[in-house]
Amino acid sequence: MFDLQLAQATKLVRKGLKHLGLPAPEEIAWTSTPFSGQWGFGTTIGFQIAAEEARSGKKVQVPVRAAEIADLLLKEIGIPQGFARAEAVRGYLNLYVQPTEYARTVVDAVLKQAEGFGQGKAKSERVMVEYAQPNTHHSFHIGHARNAILGESLARIVEFAGFDTIRASYPGDIGLGVIKCLWAYKRFHDGKEPDGVHERGQWLLSIYTEANALLGLDEEDEDLKPTERPEYEAEVREMYAKWDAGDPEVRQLWEETRRWSLDELDEILKLLDIKIDVFFFESEVDEPAKAIVEALIQRGIAEDERPQGGPVIIKIDEKLGLKKEKYRTAVVLRSDGTTLYLTKDLALAKQKFEQYQVDRSVYVVDVRQSFHFVQAFKILELWGFPQAEQCFHLPYGFVTLPEGAMSARRGNVVLFKDVMDETFRRVVQIITEKNPDLPTEQRNEAARQVSMGALSYAMLSIDTKKDMVFDWDRALDFEGQAAPYIQYAHVRANSILQRAGKLPKPLAIEHELAPAEVQLLDRISRFPDEVQRSAQEYKPLLIANYAFNLARDFTDFYQHCPVIKAEGKVRDARLRLTAASKQVLATSLKLLSIQAPEVM
Repeated sequence: MFDLQLAQATKLVRKGLKHLGLPAPEEIAWTSTPFSGQWGFGTTIGFQIAAEEARSGKKVQVPVRAAEIADLLLKEIGIPQGFARAEAVRGYLNLYVQPTEYARTVVDAVLKQAEGFGQGKAKSERVMVEYAQPNTHHSFHIGHARNAILGESLARIVEFAGFDTIRASYPGDIGLGVIKCLWAYKRFHDGKEPDGVHERGQWLLSIYTEANALLGLDEEDEDLKPTERPEYEAEVREMYAKWDAGDPEVRQLWEETRRWSLDELDEILKLLDIKIDVFFFESEVDEPAKAIVEALIQRGIAEDERPQGGPVIIKIDEKLGLKKEKYRTAVVLRSDGTTLYLTKDLALAKQKFEQYQVDRSVYVVDVRQSFHFVQAFKILELWGFPQAEQCFHLPYGFVTLPEGAMSARRGNVVLFKDVMDETFRRVVQIITEKNPDLPTEQRNEAARQVSMGALSYAMLSIDTKKDMVFDWDRALDFEGQAAPYIQYAHVRANSILQRAGKLPKPLAIEHELAPAEVQLLDRISRFPDEVQRSAQEYKPLLIANYAFNLARDFTDFYQHCPVIKAEGKVRDARLRLTAASKQVLATSLKLLSIQAPEVM
């Protein structure tokens, strides 16, 4: 917003340094200073130069020398155009803007740029975010929803920050769990599948659970009755071998049931407003993964112990020259020649880097896989991929209910569709009580937006690494840190603007800003920086917190600063501030994959 003014100030600083015979650093950065009667921007230029002098061997006390340099620079540049005051304080050079001028500039920038306010300049790096990848032959549960919502929000934030962004999904469509489900379907349920996309997906989950009960969840599970387990296990192994050999009948059954799962996933992604750019499948990287293992053996990275009856391994610590154990030894191929998840992730990474020219690769996968990715990224580094340093695992904790943790194998799964439907029902009831005159069509649309928003925000408003207990009362809180509270602030801003009619044209702000106006303006002005920070740290939580704080600041402004009843230019200025608040609320919610309703 003050790019031109700061660019001019930077030129003056460089000119002043040249006149003083001091070296100018490659970059002179300005950061916002805390509001203390005026808004401002500061630079650490004095410390940068003093520290460089100390590194070059000069005997200087860095803080003292930094203060001296800042004082000299202040005399050189005076008060740059566009600023009201300049000062040198303890080595920092600060420039200040009159509050009313700052307020006008911020509001005008938001209303002029609209949805583009806060959007970063295009960057040279391409980012791939991998998420929304439940295993097939299950059904989409509330834990999968946390993964999908977290990944979509991160993709939106990274893209908005200026990165070329690719959304990717990597469903696990093969493995022992899938084969167990196929076996149980073929043996007990062939041709009995129900109609309906969600019904078929949920039915497959019940078969998967049944298969695990028949085959045994745990050898020590005392609740299991004796079964024909050895016979069943032999049948499962036989079916797996047939799949691996490409048996037409088994492959056809696998493809048909796999499609049922993917159809359900497609419907869920539509509900969540997620559009995946590229799908990878575990079944497609199995053979490339085996070829990669052979290449790693040839390069001396992997060691082949198969002739002695062992697996193919990589002694990561040894290859890195580490004396203490840190990354351990990774198995990349079993003794029978079959691949592991790690092997397939290496093949997938290679495809991402080479086919899609990815510079940064983000994996949204639960926290249990943390060490898996630590090993994978180090192997990629040993392999010679420079992008390995820009691979990032975004872990997230479990979603539980008051009853305890979920397990697809044991059947105590809370399906996302059930939670979504129940949330919608509750929101309809709340909106009906709050606004009984709202037409049915508008009420249902608002309930859809609020219920989906409540689910999304509940997943995003806590640290990703922490487990969470999904709580309806907290998720639907219209007064606390929840999506309905933020959405209602947007509705309130919209209501004010609707009542006011036409939005006033840009104007100079002449009245003394109230504390609530100062706080709200300050929050709005920090949105672009929050977007960049959230993208760089891969942390949607920052935007979730920002959106709540912005809603709280707007509510405080609404309660303490009359808008419609204000007069003249004060009314006009506050109407424009209300419109700016509404815009940034809407953009913040959009980055969280939450819609901003007009009415509630």
